[in-house]
This record gives sequence, structure tokens and C-alpha cells, in this order.
Amino acid sequence: MARTALVTGGSRGIGAAISKALKAEGYNVAATYAGNDEAAAAFTAETGIKTYKWNVADYDESVAGIAKVEAEVGPVDVVVANAGITRDAPFHKMTPQQWHEVIDTNLTGVFNTVHPVWNGMRERKFGRVIVISSINGQKGQFAQVNYAATKAGDLGIVKSLAQEGARAGITANAICPGYIATEMVMAVPEKVRESIIGQIPAGRLGEPEEIARCVAFLASDDAGFINGSTISANGGQFFV
Repeated sequence: MARTALVTGGSRGIGAAISKALKAEGYNVAATYAGNDEAAAAFTAETGIKTYKWNVADYDESVAGIAKVEAEVGPVDVVVANAGITRDAPFHKMTPQQWHEVIDTNLTGVFNTVHPVWNGMRERKFGRVIVISSINGQKGQFAQVNYAATKAGDLGIVKSLAQEGARAGITANAICPGYIATEMVMAVPEKVRESIIGQIPAGRLGEPEEIARCVAFLASDDAGFINGSTISANGGQFFV
């Protein structure tokens, strides 16, 4: 029987590539999105992957949304916490609102996504928790104190869940992408993009599909002894 995978922020960018890769591996995939109905509808039409709309920053919405996924698609065996936002500003100009919005989505959103499926994974003695962190959670970044804090915190979540879930057959791992050729990155001015590429030893941006392949491996049975780990997929830009 095919396993069910839930991918938050799974209809665009890296999340869309992850959803497609997991479907190609035989998973029943459900993808969440926050607000772009048109993009979600187009994604479902293209891929056949069901999309579900909720705000991962809201625990009650997450519980209700996941319950609907499990009723329609199946009990969640693999959860990919990918949804995230940025609200960049130098620290001296950062507002409490910018801080809390990013914390609520990128950090608390991981709790809200994983917590409702955790007991089911424990009961079934199998689970895969994969959190999409960031290179900037490893090294920090100018004007991203809020974002970097959440992505560093995500690594702490993974390391702790790995210890709690191991005996129940659950693994928890993180992926820290570097700069990936998503719509957001490709929309920055060409000179800025060239400057970013100049810092990457590989001499190019990563592709969303390269992150998706990391996820597909961590979700597989072959990765059962990999737990509490972080894959740095950044073209050699930063080493831990």
C-alpha cells in the first residue's frame, strides 16, 4: 500500500519539486498552500496532486487541514515541513511584526505541521519528518535575523525529534538548501544574482529538483539509519 506524504508549501518552488518527486516515487502526495488559489489549481491540473489551503502558523487550522488530508488521502507517513516566508530588514529597522510573522510560520509552523501527525507515526511504528531549513540558518545572513533564527531553530527541532522518534521507527532530518533557482531568486536583479553565484564554488544556482531528490532519499526505507542529520545542499558555499 502506497505511503502518504504531506508537503507544506508544496505547490510552488522547491515545494512543488518535492511534491512531484515524491509522487514519482509512488507516494500519495498532498500539498498545502497559503493563499495563491490560482497557482494551486494550476499545479493540481498539471500534476494530479491534491492541494489543501491552510496557514501553517495556525495550530487549529493545521489540525483541521491534516485531518482532512488523512481522511481523503491516507494517514501521513512522511511530512515535509517546507512552508516558509521572509520579512527581511536590518535588525535596527526590524519590527516586532516582521519578527513574529517569520517566527510563527517558519518555526512554530513546523511544530504545527509535525505535532498532529506524530502520534499516528508512533502508533504505526514508522515515520519520516523532513524539515527544509536553509544555509542562512547555518551561517546567518545580513537583514535576516528573524529568518536565520527560525531556520537554526528548525535544526534543533530535528535533532530533538530524532531522539524521541527513533525507537518508534521515526526519523527526523533536515535539508539546508543554498541559493536555488526559484521564482524568488530569479526575480532579483541580474547583478545581485551574479554576485550570489560568484560566492558559490559550483558556479551556479541549485535546481529545485536537486533538493527534491534529497527529500526523496530521506523519505525512503534506504535512509532508515539516517536520523537527526542535516544535508547541506549549497554547491560548496558553506561547510558545517
